[in-house]
Formats: sequence, C-alpha cells, structure tokens
Amino acid sequence: MAFAEQGGLPSLEILFEHMADAVYLLDPVTSNILWCNRAAYADLGLQASEVLHHSVLSLQKDVQGLPQWADIAQVIRTADCYTFVGRHRHQDGGEIPVEVNTTHFNHQGRDYFLSVARNISKRLSLDEASSTRDERLSFALEQAMDGLWDWNLLTDAVYFSPQLKRMLGYGPDEMTPHVETWKHNVHPDDRDQVMSLIDQHLRGRLMRFEAEYRLRNRNGHDIWVHDRGQVCERDAQGRPTRMVGMVQNITDRKLLELRLEKMASIDDLTQIPNRRAGMAALAQQIALSERSGGALSVGVLDIDAFKSVNDRFGHAVGDEVLHQVARLLRQTLRPGDLVYRSGGEEFVLILPAAGRETADAIAADIHAAFAAKDWEGDLSVPGVTVSIGLASYPQDQPQLHKLLDQADLALYRAKESGRNRTCRAGDLLAAPAPSASMID
Repeated sequence: MAFAEQGGLPSLEILFEHMADAVYLLDPVTSNILWCNRAAYADLGLQASEVLHHSVLSLQKDVQGLPQWADIAQVIRTADCYTFVGRHRHQDGGEIPVEVNTTHFNHQGRDYFLSVARNISKRLSLDEASSTRDERLSFALEQAMDGLWDWNLLTDAVYFSPQLKRMLGYGPDEMTPHVETWKHNVHPDDRDQVMSLIDQHLRGRLMRFEAEYRLRNRNGHDIWVHDRGQVCERDAQGRPTRMVGMVQNITDRKLLELRLEKMASIDDLTQIPNRRAGMAALAQQIALSERSGGALSVGVLDIDAFKSVNDRFGHAVGDEVLHQVARLLRQTLRPGDLVYRSGGEEFVLILPAAGRETADAIAADIHAAFAAKDWEGDLSVPGVTVSIGLASYPQDQPQLHKLLDQADLALYRAKESGRNRTCRAGDLLAAPAPSASMID
C-alpha cells in the first residue's frame, strides 16, 4: 500500500517514520505485519525487513492462535478504536509492555488494521505516588496468562480482564462489570469461605486474600481456580477503596489432587472406603455420639467360606465376589450409613443413630439381600452368605471406643455358631473367648 505525497505535504509514510510510537499496518485475516515505522522495529530490536516476516501472533505474547485473533479482529471491525494493554516480544527475549490502539479502514477494496503501540515501560517506572494507579497493569504484565480483576470497593464495580472472561468462556461484553456477577459464579459450597477470607483481608487480619475454589463458566461447568488479591488503594482514613487480584485456572491440578486423594481413601477393588478412611469416619461418628449421647451401632461382616471360593474358582472370581458384596451392602444400607473394607473379605458397617432394634433390622435386611441374589447365575458360584457381629451404644457397650472390638468378638461368635447369622456383643456376656483357630 502506498503512502503518497499530496499537495506538497509530506507523505503519510514520512510522518509515521517520525512518530515516537510504533505504527503497524496489519492484515486483519492473518495478522501479518505489512508495514511498520522506524520506532516499531527499533523497539523490537529488529531490522525493518525482519519485522515484515512477523505477525501479531509471533510478536504479541497475549494473543495465542488464529481463533483468538479472529475474535479480536471481529471486535476491532465494529469498534471506533480498539485499545488493549499487552506485551511485545523483544529480539533479546525480553518483554515490552505496550498500550495498543487499533482502527480498521478499507483502501481500494481491501481491509487493513492500523495499530499504534506505545511503549509504557516508563509509565510503569513512575514514582511511588503514581505507581499504585498502575498496579493493575503491572500485575497483569507479570502474569498475563492469568485473569485479572479490579474491584472498586466504593461502587462495587469490577473490571474483568479479557483473559478472565475467556477463562470462563465469555465474550468481551458478556460479563456485567459488578461484584455480584463474580459472587453469582462462585460455587455455592465455596462462597461463604471465599467471602470470609476477603472480609478478613479488608479488615487487615490477613496480609492478602488467597483461596482455591470453584467458579462456574458460561457453559455451567465448574472450574477450579487459585485466586489471590490485595488492597491497593485506601482513602485518607486508611479505609480500603480498591482491590486487585489474579485468577489462575488450576482445574487440571485440582482434579489430579482429587484423584490421588480418592486413591488414598478408596479401596481399588470394591470402590468403597478403605480401612484408613473408614477408621477416620468411625472416629468422627464416635465423637459425635459422645457429644450428643445419640445411639451408634457398628457391625463387622465377613464373607463365609471365602477362601474356598478363591481356591475353587480362582482369585478373579473371588475379586468379583468382593466387588458384588460391596455393591449389595451399599444398596441395602440406609442413606447416611457407611460401609468400608477393613481387609481381605471383612467389611465394617457404621450405623449412625441406630440402636439395637434398628441395627438388628439392618442386619436382617443384609441376610435377606444375600439370600435373594442369584450368585450362581451372576458369577457361577454357589450362594454367598455372610456372618455379622454387631455392637450397639449404649445398650451393648457403654464405652464408645470399644464398639469395634466388641463387634469383632461378636463376629467370631457368629462364625463359631455356624455362619450365615448375626451375633450381637450384648449376647456374649461371660461366654468364653472365640477359638484362635477359627477361620473364614
């Protein structure tokens, strides 16, 4: 494109060459640089010919990929002047903070973008009195991959950066710039904790606000974020008037943590809590009953003759029996009850608010469910039965911490008595201890 001289006036090209700001002529479709002035290639540490081999995608760190450029280009076409703050890549690997103003025009049937980029490095180096006003910009330049928010505490207006909007799946003009927009997107289970942390920071009890929580995106899905912010302006009385922060998407990391946490607490074979998680849950229920005086029953359940199943049908079938037993127990227990695998073919039942009668009824339901299941049709094994030992607080055992031991003793008594039955700790009385040779 020519910048012709007219009427004795200097050509546009000459005028642009003498501008202190960098000027770029861009292809709206490809983002390729078609022309630039002296200030542009000087700022980048390149020769003029080298700049013409670049595009916005290769020089602008904050625009990644043609799809994102296409979205930006669409906004530029409809705006009188599109302004954004970003970072240009210098030849030496450094970064140049810039404020870019872009306009769209058509010349001889072809569309062009004209961008004027101002190097704002000096602005970011102003004295302390004015540097606080640039905190949002400097913060964003340090962590441009994160989303930025800037909260006016007097009006509750909030600036949401383009990066933050894209993170949540919103377009440039789709998020109402108000604190209620953000609160609405915070997961209900996380909202109180997040607001409490912000309040503590605003009151000076925390040096800064920092939290990991869930935000709902435009599609209604939750993403995990790491959010941190700090008061950056105060009034004459020292009261906070402005707060800025950054939001990082940590969904992948958080999901990995949750998977690892699940692996540490869930029995891989049966997909129910393992012994460690189950013992922690039992301790919580015991503490709750101690405070409230409420009933609590514990059952220890063992699959009868399980060793013979493994010996006769193989460990693969034995594993499937364990899996089916766990599923059947989950289906039979009440909501709020818990079953965990304590090891081998042994399971523990935690029955909150269940006295003797309720626990006995649950045990009877379990025996009935095992009797009704078509084990031979499902697994080609004869009917599977279980023995159960029960102990209830306060009727059987006034000391809560001994419930599990008493239920375990009752289980051995059920085994000695012929299996496929329930025995209760309160019925043991002074009966002799179970034989050490009792197995299965």
